[in-house]
Amino acid sequence: MAGHSKWSNIKHRKAAQDAKRGKIFNKLIRELTVAARQGGGDPEDNPRLRAAIDKALASNMPKDTVQRAVDRGAGNTDGDDMEEVVYEGYGPEGVAVMVEAMTDNRNRTVSEVRHAFNKHGGNLGTSGSVAFMFHKQGRLTLPEGIGEEAAMEATLEAEPEDIERLEDGRLEVVTTPESFGAVKDALVSAGLEPEASDVGLFPDNYTRIDDAELGRRIVRLVDRLEDLDDVQNVYTNADFADAIMDELQD
Repeated sequence: MAGHSKWSNIKHRKAAQDAKRGKIFNKLIRELTVAARQGGGDPEDNPRLRAAIDKALASNMPKDTVQRAVDRGAGNTDGDDMEEVVYEGYGPEGVAVMVEAMTDNRNRTVSEVRHAFNKHGGNLGTSGSVAFMFHKQGRLTLPEGIGEEAAMEATLEAEPEDIERLEDGRLEVVTTPESFGAVKDALVSAGLEPEASDVGLFPDNYTRIDDAELGRRIVRLVDRLEDLDDVQNVYTNADFADAIMDELQD
């Protein structure tokens, strides 16, 4: 899971920058609204909404802003013309890329996504071209020093899928999207507050990136895609070598 750990570091850095500009709030509000509209406004019965609320609060979104977005979605008073679309493609040197978007105009969105791929050395693929490499999961990274036995004992009844050890020695608890909230609650109740947690698409295998220039090209593509108003999340199977990580995070 080295690739996940390193890519998460880059995404967390960018998320922090976006949060400072307030840019991330629009995407979070959209996710909250659509999640509530599709699964109801009670996070206890709607795992997707629970994950969206956790992510919004972790990004320092005010609770009243979160609640307003949930209320809009649950009341079907806003955003009914939004639909979810997933695009698949290849970045530089064939790195797999998945793009999750919400849009009220598919033609506009696919045009913008295709342009981003073409401009940064990639290409938009057909449906199914890379999706088979990724799976939807919840992942919760525990602080350094927590042992496997403690993590297993805390989460046993919540039934996580797996507990993995990252390259830096920390543990990561893997869940289904549906059990993410229950597992997180179990960890918090046991005093094992996760350092990071997310529900998203994660690749089964990673492509090793040892060349700094190639790494920069991949990050530029991902940044350009994430800057698009309709794009919610971007995932890749790139695994950056330690030697180029510091440079990529500057």
